Amino acid sequence: MPEGIIVKALSGYYYVMPLEDGGVPSVEGSAVQCRARGVFKKKGISPLVGDRVDYVLTENGEGTVDRIHARETELIRPPVANVNLAVLLFSVKEPDMNLNLLDKFLVHIEQAGLDALIVLTKQDLADPEADGRDTVADVKAMYRQIGYEVISTSSRTGEGSELLKERLAGRISVFSGQSGVGKSSMLNALVPGLSLETSEISMRLGRGRHTTRHVELIPLHNGGFVADTPGFSQLDFLEIGVEELSTCFREFAQYADECKFRGCTHTHEPGCRVIAAKEDGLIAESRYRHYEQFLNEMKEKKRRY
Repeated sequence: MPEGIIVKALSGYYYVMPLEDGGVPSVEGSAVQCRARGVFKKKGISPLVGDRVDYVLTENGEGTVDRIHARETELIRPPVANVNLAVLLFSVKEPDMNLNLLDKFLVHIEQAGLDALIVLTKQDLADPEADGRDTVADVKAMYRQIGYEVISTSSRTGEGSELLKERLAGRISVFSGQSGVGKSSMLNALVPGLSLETSEISMRLGRGRHTTRHVELIPLHNGGFVADTPGFSQLDFLEIGVEELSTCFREFAQYADECKFRGCTHTHEPGCRVIAAKEDGLIAESRYRHYEQFLNEMKEKKRRY
């Protein structure tokens, strides 16, 4: 029975790209239009884009999804399975870097259990002399110290494009981040012939002009896929428990276990090791400040709902 990966789901059809020996997508071939077996509906299961499936070819050249393989991950927004990398695009200029939004994305990515890759775009616009100090280098150093991989790219010069391709190889990735950071230009460079228009894709947290109404996987020539989707289109803290927030700041972990009180919120309690680490410069001031902001935002939303 052939095996494939669902690259698009639309109007009750699932478009399955065949997998070659070794599980490598056959990007040269076309996807097979399939229906799902009725048994899935009876069990309350819906195939998702990103699912690895077994399918059976039918006489009319279409197919039937027969079995869904176990999922590694499952996202609700966007509805896609087996994503294992979130690529966060933030520009160094035009628009200016928004670390509050970056940290909000990182919270949701940590909660979803995905790896994160921070990509700083428009590196050619960085001007340390005009800024008075190399703020881009500071940002890189801070997030790398926390444990995140950060790479710089430039669509104009081609900087970082090969490294990014390496990181995407063999993985299903979602792209998210600021509006106007050059996502479409980057995808066009990664997938020759894609020809996305800039106006087709926006990542402004549900307020942009993204016209995609369904998730679709764009195959790369290195066995990877990029989900063409608004990504984490609505960063809703209602999906995260208040007590979970601190665990989504990975640099807090080594200190939180040493707090005096169990259930410490790391905001005012005596004997809080997280606060002490922040005061000692071991936790970045901006990260802690954003933690406090998100915590207050979450509490306010819980009260309203």
